[in-house]
Amino acid sequence: MVLYPVRPPRRTRTTNEATGATRSSAFMFPYFIMLTFCGIPLFFMELSFGQFASQGCLGVWRISPMFKGVGYGMMVVSTYIGIYYNVVICIAFYYFFSSMTPVLPWAYCSNPWNTPDCAGVLDASNITNGSRPPTLPGNLSHALNHTLQRTSPSEEYWRLYVLKLSDDIGNFGEVRLPLLGCLGVSWVVVFLCLIRGVKSSGKVVYFTATFPYVVLTILFIRGVTLEGAFTGITYYLTPQWDKILEAKVWGDAASQIFYSLGCAWGGLITMASYNKFHNNCYRDSVIISITNCATSVYAGFVIFSILGFMASHLGVDVSRVADHGPGLAFVAYPEALTLLPISPLWSLLFFFMLILLGLGTQFCLLETLVTAIVDEVGNEWILQKKTYVTLGVAVAGFLLGIPLTSQAGIYWLLLMDNYAASFSLVVISCIMCVSIMYIYGHHNYFQDIQMMLGFPPPLFFQICWRFVSPAIIFFILIFTVIQYQPITYNHYQYPGWAVAIGFLMALSSVICIPLYALYQLCRTDGDTLLQRLKNATKPSRDWGPALLEHRTGRYARTIPPSPEDGLEVQPLHPDKAQIPTVGSNGSSRLQDSRI
Repeated sequence: MVLYPVRPPRRTRTTNEATGATRSSAFMFPYFIMLTFCGIPLFFMELSFGQFASQGCLGVWRISPMFKGVGYGMMVVSTYIGIYYNVVICIAFYYFFSSMTPVLPWAYCSNPWNTPDCAGVLDASNITNGSRPPTLPGNLSHALNHTLQRTSPSEEYWRLYVLKLSDDIGNFGEVRLPLLGCLGVSWVVVFLCLIRGVKSSGKVVYFTATFPYVVLTILFIRGVTLEGAFTGITYYLTPQWDKILEAKVWGDAASQIFYSLGCAWGGLITMASYNKFHNNCYRDSVIISITNCATSVYAGFVIFSILGFMASHLGVDVSRVADHGPGLAFVAYPEALTLLPISPLWSLLFFFMLILLGLGTQFCLLETLVTAIVDEVGNEWILQKKTYVTLGVAVAGFLLGIPLTSQAGIYWLLLMDNYAASFSLVVISCIMCVSIMYIYGHHNYFQDIQMMLGFPPPLFFQICWRFVSPAIIFFILIFTVIQYQPITYNHYQYPGWAVAIGFLMALSSVICIPLYALYQLCRTDGDTLLQRLKNATKPSRDWGPALLEHRTGRYARTIPPSPEDGLEVQPLHPDKAQIPTVGSNGSSRLQDSRI
């Protein structure tokens, strides 16, 4: 089976904590509908697309050169995500290092950064001896039940110490040097794991994709044995049908699927391009999609068992302790960990798991960009110096991530998260489906898959690719636009100019599609616009399997290629020069089929 990075559950975005908490129970039904009719079909489409052509997210668009802008849009999306995603990893690194203490620094309110509003749940007499947390005093429990003024020590640690949060997105303040150092560590780790391309990252992914299951299981066993765990799990599983009709819930379900499975990022196409040509990517797509989403559900049991214990300990409802976005990973869950015996150990395990999950995604994002650049240039020098390309992309990502480590960094991180890689993902996927099914032709694509796998795609996938998936994506996009709400962070309202920047980031990836289409039309031969349009959308002469031995049937060449054909016969990587191929990516397919 082919291993692909398993991504952490997508963060749901809400305007307040109550909405974010109740969404967990209203989320399941739309989530599984989106998985069945969009997630798995699109996952299979991207795997088969990349595997058939043995090219990255740019090279595959020899299938219809006019739509190569879709590949550039994928690169832009991967760039945005790669920049802010590593900042999330660096914060996880920071919390991981901060957990290497006898007492977690966010466990109590006696620190210099704490305010008079801070109300800790640990008694001072139990902090030093590490004994079981005591029952809350009556007055504190009453306060927690009847007021919203409580500020937890974990929240103040996050807001006042880790971030030193400014009051406005335009007020950058100072760069947080500890976060900057952790960001450097994150990028160094990513670069070292990718220094030899997929040959090195493939071995690392075996660990980063499997060890989190060990940590999840440890935390699950510990969580379900705690008092109140069943209450949290019941809250997690209880559906709230009144939320089903909200378009935002369906939009968030689609966003979760796209993030969890990596659809429309370009990473699936890139990684699948390293498979053997006859690898059963249909089997892989079903197994990996179901396993990935089952992992997200499993992680929900782990999270809500701990939150149920926390709610029981505080004497409040689960919805009061549940949070969303970074608040769940860096505020609510760390606070819950302080209530466990030997809390630093559980904290180390939890943040180590977050780091591994994040690194698995980051490997895929960086490899997508590097492979696209190498394939597009395709000369002998860049093939031999691919390590320098990887280093250049890593350095650029580090420099672009520095503003996100400032005091206003979290505002910009959430702005990129909400706009740069949400709306554009569904647009890119929809256009990809339409271009392959209706421009290239569904009959042609089904024949390509049959030539590659030995059987055509099942009828269910044929129907989803042609009708169901594009229709669902289109309607979700329309209703999401109708029910659009401006972004907020807690009680902070983003100013209009910041929202405008967010929309520009969203459009920057989508605009690549029409711009490149116009460029391709202008440079394509033809006496009339219709003739140019026809020539720009038909497959290139070099479209098809990369290895010559697989170019059979309608892809068989009866005459040697000539320069007039427009074929790009690119030099091979020195380590793989013995493999006959067309295009740079085809050179590594036989050795690196495990990624």
